[in-house]
Amino acid sequence: MKIDQTTVNDKKIRIRKSDLGLTLLVWLREVLDLTGVKNGCGIGACGSCTVLLDKRPVRACITTMDRVIDREILTIEGLTLSDGSLHPLQQAFIDAGAIQCGFCTPGMVLTAHALLLNNPNPSREEIRKVLTGNLCRCTGYQQIIDAVERATGYYQAKPKRVMKR
Repeated sequence: MKIDQTTVNDKKIRIRKSDLGLTLLVWLREVLDLTGVKNGCGIGACGSCTVLLDKRPVRACITTMDRVIDREILTIEGLTLSDGSLHPLQQAFIDAGAIQCGFCTPGMVLTAHALLLNNPNPSREEIRKVLTGNLCRCTGYQQIIDAVERATGYYQAKPKRVMKR
């Protein structure tokens, strides 16, 4: 009998049969207590629930659990460095003043992280285009784009990692 599992923030997690009827958003928040993923609109339009699935941004509110079996999920909690410090991209958001209420921040950061893994030196237009699906009601997009630009040096110094298709 096959055991359904997935990897969340580098940890193998068993998926109970009863969890298969849940969305990834509900499972992460209510079963795993990973509350960094936010429930904004519930229809995949705002980006607040964005997590990375095999290093690609997905909307957790419309992703069913059957789609995550044997795959890798990264939430904002998993982006923190092993010593407990903020990831350079998270620090760049703080330094650029790209956080006010913080509700959209996890989705913005993870979307930007996916971009920078694949393209460590994007243009402002490329950053803007990637972030168009993530809504922010209070910070303003200029500071968010500035934050992503600030973090490019960290990604440029790392060996290029191509995302799985």
